[in-house]
Amino acid sequence: MKLALETLSSALSGTAAAFRCVTDYQPAGGAGDKVFPPTYESGKYAVEDRIIEGTRVPCVLLDSVQSQANRMELALLEARRDGRIEVPLVSVRFDHESLKKKFTVTSLDAPHRVADAILRDSLLDGVMFRQSVLGRALDNVEVRNATSLYRLNPTALVFGLWDSTGPRGGLGAKFQRAMVSEIVGVDAVPGVKTSSRIDPAQIMLSAGPLYARGSVNETSPNWTSDPDIAAKEKNQPRKLGKDGKPSEANHGNVTPGIDDGGFTIAHARQTTVLSLTAVRRLRFPLNGAADSDPSVDRAARTVLVALGLVAAVLAREEGADLRSRCQLVPVERFAWELLDVPGEDPQKFELNGNEALAIYAQAVTKAKEAGLSWEDEIRLAPSDELVKLVAKSQELAAHQTEGEA
Repeated sequence: MKLALETLSSALSGTAAAFRCVTDYQPAGGAGDKVFPPTYESGKYAVEDRIIEGTRVPCVLLDSVQSQANRMELALLEARRDGRIEVPLVSVRFDHESLKKKFTVTSLDAPHRVADAILRDSLLDGVMFRQSVLGRALDNVEVRNATSLYRLNPTALVFGLWDSTGPRGGLGAKFQRAMVSEIVGVDAVPGVKTSSRIDPAQIMLSAGPLYARGSVNETSPNWTSDPDIAAKEKNQPRKLGKDGKPSEANHGNVTPGIDDGGFTIAHARQTTVLSLTAVRRLRFPLNGAADSDPSVDRAARTVLVALGLVAAVLAREEGADLRSRCQLVPVERFAWELLDVPGEDPQKFELNGNEALAIYAQAVTKAKEAGLSWEDEIRLAPSDELVKLVAKSQELAAHQTEGEA
């Protein structure tokens, strides 16, 4: 079946629990090719046993809930830049002449969305964002009054928000994730990885030690083998890195080594769930009213569900090239299920990006007719103190030697 706007509206008006999409993948190199998951503290992989169809199976996390949310929001951001979707955006552009690297941060790629500290410490028309009329409106948002957040950053109502950096600190507004997605490798077998490097200049270990250069200029590297011109530490020349080996400057051979690394898997599985129950809890009173109109609530909720589906579908269509040596390809068509009547088989729907965008545009139009307007793009300017902090950080990064980050 093809998904339609009426299906979303009906599901939200009833008791349906969620939309779900489960897709199996294989490595791009084919079955049996090794994949490399993300590493966490101390270089560890996130491995665990899971119960799949009644059997205990070793699994490894290939893409976390947080990472999946970031990928979906970036898909929305690209669609907005291409003019394919209408969605509010709060942005701050770092283009000051003192910065070595220019960049822009938006509410679709900031870690804490519209509540991120970067936006908090920026200015709207010369006023700190959270002190402006629009920013102060975020101080009192909650599940029963989510109108202001809908107008500024509706994706926060889909992917979750905790306003922990705002004026109320840890007591700031919290909205649970309505959209949850992750990719795991199933029946995962750990492997090994090798490393080595042959230096074309054949620089020997005994050619050291190397020292950190005391004065770096445009005609010299940041190291020297001459202790007389080296940087001093307690009146002694300071060795480069830990012990001054040429390898500290990335010179010399690297002895071939072997270590734990990567997994082979039976398959990867992506599970995406969009909770209608979570969305159904949200209310949207208009014009400061004490309560909301149920028809307005339904209109806003429909927009949010449509927005979540757009994000998930666009991200899936972009592909699953997760990181170096971890590209996955689907082995089946993307199919969405509507989890509704307990004990009955769920309805199944096909949905591509263009279809999802069309449904979303219809939902936005109906919400506007119900009185739910929103901002287009709110452009902030970084405060002077924030610019100074970024500039200093970039300066330090530019002068760091390898291994000091």
